[in-house]
Amino acid sequence: MIRLKTEKQIDGIRKSCKLLSAMYRELIPLVKSGIQTLEIDRWVRDWIKRAGGKPVFLGYGPARNPFPAAICISINNEVIHGIPSRRIIREGDLVSLDCGIDMGGFVSDQAISVEVGKVSKAVHNLNVTTRECLYRGIAAVKAGDRLLQIARAVQGHAEAAGYGVVHEFCGHGVGLALHEDPQVPNYPHGPNPRMRGGMVIAIEPMINMGTGDVDILDDDWTVVTADGEVSAHWEHTVAIFHDKVEILTEPPQAGM
Repeated sequence: MIRLKTEKQIDGIRKSCKLLSAMYRELIPLVKSGIQTLEIDRWVRDWIKRAGGKPVFLGYGPARNPFPAAICISINNEVIHGIPSRRIIREGDLVSLDCGIDMGGFVSDQAISVEVGKVSKAVHNLNVTTRECLYRGIAAVKAGDRLLQIARAVQGHAEAAGYGVVHEFCGHGVGLALHEDPQVPNYPHGPNPRMRGGMVIAIEPMINMGTGDVDILDDDWTVVTADGEVSAHWEHTVAIFHDKVEILTEPPQAGM
């Protein structure tokens, strides 16, 4: 069931989103060659705690194997849900960061892909195109229109550039919980409800250099490209009103 938010609830979600974007602005300069991804997770946990929020991802998922970190850090061929570890980020890596904050019961969600130092032209172009896919998807949002026009906008732009679109994972409703209805796919598939004022959704293209096919590692979390090629991931939380659309998370000021 799609939960429509009141103006008061959207205001709470907006504040959570602004907080998350502020965190990213401070985090991006730290994502550089030589740092362990575990150090980034520790920094994120401390930042969110000091800000008075809670990391939504920490402990999320099945009781037998909850996600063990506050932020997903996925490098190069890792698409999403990368678990922070002692792995060291290197020059030329593409590092996707995905994080959410619970601020007083209001949930934000945002992902960015950061280029570490000088990346290859091919990686840079993939990252640019994936970010463009996000904004094309957002431009397709309009109350009264059908949800899958977002997917058509994302898929069309990615495939025109020769990239693969991930099918197994998608965007979603958000705001009062991390994952709510409706699903927001990046290719036209599944239910196609009308978008309505009061909906808050996370749009998040996951675009691969090669095939759109993916595998899941033995940790049951980390999603990787099936062919080992690089993947990029961008996400915004978006509120739909009767007469406008508002991006609640803010664009990062650097990282590409």
